Amino acid sequence: MKKNALILALAIVTGVSANTTNPVEEVKKEVKTDKSTVTWKAYKVTGSHYGEVALENGALVFDGDKLTGGEFTVDMTSLVATDLEGESKGKLEGHLKSEDFFAVSQFPKSKLVITEVKASGKNSYEVTGDLTIKGITKPITFDMSVYGNKATATLKVDRAEYNVRYGSGSFFDNLGDKTIYDEFDLVVDLQF
Repeated sequence: MKKNALILALAIVTGVSANTTNPVEEVKKEVKTDKSTVTWKAYKVTGSHYGEVALENGALVFDGDKLTGGEFTVDMTSLVATDLEGESKGKLEGHLKSEDFFAVSQFPKSKLVITEVKASGKNSYEVTGDLTIKGITKPITFDMSVYGNKATATLKVDRAEYNVRYGSGSFFDNLGDKTIYDEFDLVVDLQF
């Protein structure tokens, strides 16, 4: 009888202690937009151009130390070319903001919402999200690394999927050395 009472007491204590452990809750970490950068690089037959665009806001979501989600808004009106100066710089920036490219007056914001995260190594993730440019949303998958309060990612974006067709060999014939490639890169460095 004493043995059964002891077993019952241990079972109750073990059950109670097992139920008192709290699961780790997801934590949203706001991105420091003034310390984070989004650099773009676009390619054409005769070379490339690069520049930056500013994050308006953003956050990464963690379960403990594991990335689980996030959401970012980019201010397309901040789009600048950093590889040029003077009149050439102004012309390129104006053209990129025009209807030929990103139609910034009509679509001043672009957005990325992370929909799925898979661990691919220590501090490394394969991330899938919905990217919205010019009001068109398409899925995109990329790699992201997270170290402490910093995260980095490189995205390869196909502009043709977002109706950015100017100079695209996918839509126009006989462009020759005026062809601008459809894919451009975004290199993202975040601090949170």
